[in-house]
Amino acid sequence: MFTQTNSVPAASHPGRPAGPDSILEALDPEQREVALALRGPVVVLAGAGTGKTRAITHRIAYGVQTGVYKPTSVLAVTFTARAAGEMRTRLRELGVAGVQARTFHAAALRQLGYFWPRVVGGAPPRLQEYKAPFIAEAARRVGLGVDRVAIRDLSSEVEWAKVSLITADDYERAARARDRDAPSGYDHQTVARLITSYEEVKTEREAIDFEDVLLMLSDMLASHRVVADEVRGQYRHFVVDEYQDVSPLQQYLLDQWLGGRDELCVVGDPSQTIYSFTGASPGHLLGFRRTYPEAQEIRLVRDYRSTPQVVGLANELLRRAGRGAAQALELVAQRKPGPPVTFSVHDDDESEARTVASRAARLIADGARPSEIAVLYRTNAQSEAFEAAFADAGIGYLVRGGDRFFQRKEVRDAVVLLRGAARSADPTVPMTELVRDVLATAGWAHQPPAARGAARERWDAMQALVALADDLARAAPPDAPATIATLVTELEERAAAQHAPTVEGVTLASLHAAKGLEWDAVFLVGVSEGLMPISLAETDEAVHEERRLLYVGITRAREYLELSYARSRNPGGRATRKRTRFLDGLWPDDESRRPARQARPKGGARALLTGEHDVALFDALKEWRLEVARETDKPAYTILTDATLAEIAEVRPSSIADLARVNGIGPAKIDKYGPTVLAIVSGASSV
Repeated sequence: MFTQTNSVPAASHPGRPAGPDSILEALDPEQREVALALRGPVVVLAGAGTGKTRAITHRIAYGVQTGVYKPTSVLAVTFTARAAGEMRTRLRELGVAGVQARTFHAAALRQLGYFWPRVVGGAPPRLQEYKAPFIAEAARRVGLGVDRVAIRDLSSEVEWAKVSLITADDYERAARARDRDAPSGYDHQTVARLITSYEEVKTEREAIDFEDVLLMLSDMLASHRVVADEVRGQYRHFVVDEYQDVSPLQQYLLDQWLGGRDELCVVGDPSQTIYSFTGASPGHLLGFRRTYPEAQEIRLVRDYRSTPQVVGLANELLRRAGRGAAQALELVAQRKPGPPVTFSVHDDDESEARTVASRAARLIADGARPSEIAVLYRTNAQSEAFEAAFADAGIGYLVRGGDRFFQRKEVRDAVVLLRGAARSADPTVPMTELVRDVLATAGWAHQPPAARGAARERWDAMQALVALADDLARAAPPDAPATIATLVTELEERAAAQHAPTVEGVTLASLHAAKGLEWDAVFLVGVSEGLMPISLAETDEAVHEERRLLYVGITRAREYLELSYARSRNPGGRATRKRTRFLDGLWPDDESRRPARQARPKGGARALLTGEHDVALFDALKEWRLEVARETDKPAYTILTDATLAEIAEVRPSSIADLARVNGIGPAKIDKYGPTVLAIVSGASSV
């Protein structure tokens, strides 16, 4: 059913060094511009599906092949182990060895472990992977009664403070300055005390957390010239992927690595900034040319991932983002047209889940692989209904964010068996056949078990190993066929990077967990107010980020995309849910549906919004909103958002009908504020 098309030429034979000319031939004009920009500073603004990983790995390979880079002088950092593993795989396929491609934390941990004995002495402190036990102890010491949810929220807040370079002494002031509420109903002073207590617990236990790894290495580089000189002498060229997600702490470490140099290439997309709650900020990406005025800027907008129908919806969504639209890259679809995006409404959550499972079954019957289908939702709590629906339908699924693949017992046991087999393997028997024989003793069979549950999950894990062996065998050159030892080495590297092979089954994932992934078919579920945007998004910036989150979800789909929501939570419940405001004008049969960001001026023709609003009118509207907020004792943004006021100030509606076309104004607000708003607009027009 599904066919992937990509007009970019394929790379040369995997594993063999690619010549400079063949590296460039594999790229489109803009990607080629990235590959040729071998000297920094360079900023690449790369939209979803535009081949940014291809561009930066080919840039590195081209730099190595032309002699501009020594492989060991390049450090490429990204944010997930999966992305780092993908980068290493692509570099290996281009015949480039020796380049370090790691996450920030993995790179920092390696360097910290290397220098610690020389700078501090002895072994480095134990790395505490999870904060929860120490947070619980810290809470007990300051007299807080905490449950599991509170521990989770407090752990996240401690992490936010540390990646934002905010100490316990500065936490109260910094949190208030950012209008950041303290978690779980606590006050800022209490959280500050908890941060102090948490640090004391870590010190007593002789442990450090992941943020400490970055902090300690940064301090080492800043205060020990010998260490800094050695690291900077080793790494002379830096590449940072997903730069829109960099935190102040990560930027600080990057600055220490650079040591005032500018051999830096950063890649990112401001429209995919979805982690600001963790301390990430697109400010470093958007302000890159202010930091480096001489920087070369390259834009990648050719979307090779998604059909024009999917790309069109993604572009339209961002055009309606008000002032945030100016930062967005407008994607240009390169694939052939596919099926139209579909939209559906259901009576309740169970009905929505059953329908999605039924449609996924139909796609599978038409030839789609289950692993190329995903169900994406806003909160993890939404997965339960879909897990039940897929189980009832007899369709395999995996919940992304569950147990890590390489930590599962059956996988660990299988790797042990393969490692033993590698020592005594018959070189005359094909590797794929040997792997199947070995894994048959660990629960694998040629056909999956009929029943769901633990037996099927074990088989799915074994099948993922079999499929990986097949992939390695296909990719190996004829004169150097893959062996079981090759597979074991690959598994060890993937385990270290937590880069799991593909498990066959429909993916259930939150929108945040889906970042960086893609599927042939995507079901975006629960697109209703309160979930999208989430009810906790109370500021204009938080709402903007929720829109970007929906954009990320849309752009995960290659070909088939369906958006849906349920009118009520439970069967027979009140149908009170409404479709998300983000799809105003985009949902079929929507009364407000119209060309993106358009309004009817006095002449009757339609004019595109430019984002250039009447500043005086905007200020008058804000002053009125402030008065209403004071009178009603409500936050100003709950009356009308800045984006809505800006649109009013540009459109200048002259009637209730015109006002109803403005994003963010529903019937209730028109009834309450409509006449007053129109009077303000009219008064400004007559001045």
